[in-house]
Amino acid sequence: MYHIYILHSAILDRYYIGSTQNVAERLRRHLSNHKGFTARASDWELVYQENLPNWESALMREKQIKGWKSKLMIQKLVSQRA
Repeated sequence: MYHIYILHSAILDRYYIGSTQNVAERLRRHLSNHKGFTARASDWELVYQENLPNWESALMREKQIKGWKSKLMIQKLVSQRA
């Protein structure tokens, strides 16, 4: 099972979209001391998760959501699952 996930940082008021097999471990790594986009804030919170059967579908869904390039569409997706 693979997952796409969306994190939100209130400090940055930004979303991060990713995919993984282990969401809890991936979130822990985002919150650890590292380089990269998510290192800009320490308050990332999991706000959305979607389960997919394989890596290919997870990657396609991740690319679809990233392709929206719309904060409003991402917020709508997140609010539908709340």
